[in-house]
Amino acid sequence: MIWYTKNFDRLSEGAIVEAILNYGDFEDVRKMLAILGIRKAARIFKEQMGQGRVNYDPKISNYFRLYFEKYARHA
Repeated sequence: MIWYTKNFDRLSEGAIVEAILNYGDFEDVRKMLAILGIRKAARIFKEQMGQGRVNYDPKISNYFRLYFEKYARHA
């Protein structure tokens, strides 16, 4: 999944969330949400979206913005 490093233990949660949301499939996202929890993943995503430079594909950022707005509030 995250091909640009060989040191997986040092990846931040933010880097993992970004890589999985941008490049993962549904099963990858499901596993990540099971590990981190939907609220934590939503918080990380929201913090990333608030930065000046965003690395998310526009379609991905729009989809997960809507997804987290709907489901993270009720989790």
